[in-house]
Amino acid sequence: MSKKRPASPAEPGWGRKPPKGTPPKNYTDDFSHSESSELEITMQPIGVVHSSYRERFAVPRQPSLDDPQSATIELNDGMNLDQAVKDLDGFSHIWVIYWMHLNQGWNPTVTPPRGPKVRRGLFATRGPHRPNSIGLSAVRLTRVEGRTLHIQGHDMLDGTPVLDIKPYLPYADAFPDASSGWVGETGVAAMKESINTGS
Repeated sequence: MSKKRPASPAEPGWGRKPPKGTPPKNYTDDFSHSESSELEITMQPIGVVHSSYRERFAVPRQPSLDDPQSATIELNDGMNLDQAVKDLDGFSHIWVIYWMHLNQGWNPTVTPPRGPKVRRGLFATRGPHRPNSIGLSAVRLTRVEGRTLHIQGHDMLDGTPVLDIKPYLPYADAFPDASSGWVGETGVAAMKESINTGS
């Protein structure tokens, strides 16, 4: 009578902590780093912004310097996002990662609206036209109602697709001793006034 060989233990899944005593494994060795730069990435929006901003040039460049405008983020139905927002209402601020859906094209250098009229490398600015039109904003979360997040102090156009939401953590996300490169050198940061309103 033959005996069945015991099944091999399942490989630990991505993102799961391996069982105690499992030798470390370099998962990145399974992938070619040279091919990573050619990946095509598809993302599904998790919601949409409902905002009073309907024209790109009316959107504040630094919303924390403007009169904080209110908006809502309506999360999609059918994705269990009602559960995903559990405990979020305890945070005063959130990071919103979104797709700047009306942008077209980009340049490797841009002239920032503040300071000397000098062309800067795009990645040393917050210019909205980028190789991938991904936006990142820290906004105030005023309340959560079901799948609707009420926010304030934002810079997103009406209809902006939202890709992800994360809580803002002051102990990890704020760096009081951070340097601001050319922005600090030109005195732009000391202006602390809005280009849109002059306030």
